[in-house]
Order: sequence, then C-alpha cells, then structure tokens
Amino acid sequence: SQRFDDGPSQLAFDHYLAARMERASQLDAIDAHLAGAAEHPPLSESVARLRCLRGIDTLSAVGLCAEIGDFRRFARAGQLMHYVGLVPAEFSSGEQRRLGSITKTGSRHARRLLVEAAWHYRHRPYVGKAIEARQAGQPAAAVAISWSAQRRLHRTWERLRARGKRPGLIAVAVARELAGFAWAIATLEE
Repeated sequence: SQRFDDGPSQLAFDHYLAARMERASQLDAIDAHLAGAAEHPPLSESVARLRCLRGIDTLSAVGLCAEIGDFRRFARAGQLMHYVGLVPAEFSSGEQRRLGSITKTGSRHARRLLVEAAWHYRHRPYVGKAIEARQAGQPAAAVAISWSAQRRLHRTWERLRARGKRPGLIAVAVARELAGFAWAIATLEE
C-alpha cells in the first residue's frame, strides 16, 4: 500500500484509489451482465462461434455482434470488411491502380475489436486450454475455420514482418482477414 508523509497527498491518493476501485467494480458488473446476455438467444450462437477464434472471447464477441448485427446480411466476407472500414482506399485511373490507407468507414468499435484481436496472431498457431474449452461443443466446421485462421493469419503476420512493415500496420492487415474468418464462422450453416 502506498503511503505519503503529508496529509493532503495521502487524502488525495486515498480518494483516487477509492474512485478507481469503485469504477473497477462497476466495470466488472457490466462485464458479468454482458456475459450473461451472451448465453441467451439471439446472441448465444454467434457469440459461441466467434469465441472459437483466437483473440476473441465473450466481451469481444458480444461487441462484434452488437456492432455488426446479423452477419448473414453480408453476402460475402468482403462486404463485412468494407462495412468495418478495413479495406484500403483506392485511387485508380485507367491502367494505374493505387491503394491508400484503410477507409475507416463504418463501425469504429468493431474495427477496434478486430484490430485488438489481430495482435494475438503474432504468436505461433496453438490451441491452448482456454481456446480448447471455448471450442468444446461447437461445430467441427467452426473449429476447423478457427484453426485455418490461426495458421493463415500467423503466416500473414510473419510475411509482412519479414517485409519490414510496422507492427500496427500488420495488425490492421491481419484484422481485415480476421473479419473474413469471423464472417465465415458466424454464417456457418449447421
């Protein structure tokens, strides 16, 4: 525990610490409420399948479902990538094709969740106990897509790193592909 010699500093510290602890308990309550909501339809099936992917657990899956809605409204994975703004802007004329930075259109929150999840793919493909537990009871096709995502996205990460790309740019590129895998899992027919 931190202690200060002068009274005002200690009082301020105690006040800030109490406020921080109260905020943490509020966030824990919200997390528990969202986790409970994820266990009931209409979210339960999509959340359970999205949790098969590395880097996406309950809160991320609930956030993606809340921001995207029904994944089936997108006919192709590319449409979802466009919706969350993870595709490059294009400046083309005639034969010349130039690609810029990502468009950043659509849902910022969904884009941020996918980029944060993409950082997990810098590590070698591996199904640990946590992912194995999340995949238990899910369709074999969803588990296969998840494993395919791990292998492909890690390969993409390593290929871009070998080309000297910045880690932040790599994470965005991997997030774009991760959106495609998320669409594939969420729209999977049983």
